[in-house]
Amino acid sequence: MSNIKDKVIVITGASSGMGKTTALLLAERGAKIVVGARRKEQLEDLVASITSNGGTASFQVTDVTKRSDVENLVNHAVNMYGKVDVILNNAGVMPTSLLDELRVEDWERMIDVNIKGVLYGIAAALPIFRKQDTGHFINIASTAGHKTVATQSVYSGTKYAVRAISEGLRQEAGENIRVTIISPGMTRTFEPESIADPVMRARFEKVAMPPEAIARAIAYAIEQPSDIDVNEIIIRPTAQV
Repeated sequence: MSNIKDKVIVITGASSGMGKTTALLLAERGAKIVVGARRKEQLEDLVASITSNGGTASFQVTDVTKRSDVENLVNHAVNMYGKVDVILNNAGVMPTSLLDELRVEDWERMIDVNIKGVLYGIAAALPIFRKQDTGHFINIASTAGHKTVATQSVYSGTKYAVRAISEGLRQEAGENIRVTIISPGMTRTFEPESIADPVMRARFEKVAMPPEAIARAIAYAIEQPSDIDVNEIIIRPTAQV
């Protein structure tokens, strides 16, 4: 825990799900949290929850499809706390469908959020990490970045891309910048009632793991000594094939 206390950690997609849960856990362990997402009210509630429990947090409304928004989020962290130790590129979307349905707008949205959002996070933080000569990128991929299944072709493609970009970044980063990929399996980041198909909804309710499992994996990667880089964590429910 001593390697988490007082670290400045920027988290995108933090208004709910894994991002929110991770922000709460890391704040409990003494990190200074800067959260970004599109929904201001949820960010305000999250920051209020952290600070009311003695933690330190700030927020910036952020749409990761806009490079300037991501830059503003990272710069806000520097202005508030003087540095950035970790950026967690967490924001992601997963509108699944058969390719025959030609939901091209959904495809474009996944590319914009899941790939370009990560790239914008890298572009915003990398110059700061170079100047500091230290930093840690944590990029959220997926088990879908290891195995493609029907209805997830485009989503899976974006997560393969996150893994490829992250590995390339790791090789280029040098010995003082760490890069971690977190590849979650089925995670309860939304309410089961939002799943229309009753069979899929029942499977999700039975199998999906809580977002706290992902938060703990992220904390594990952060708390390692500075010369240890946890390159990738694949974490899934035991019931998931």
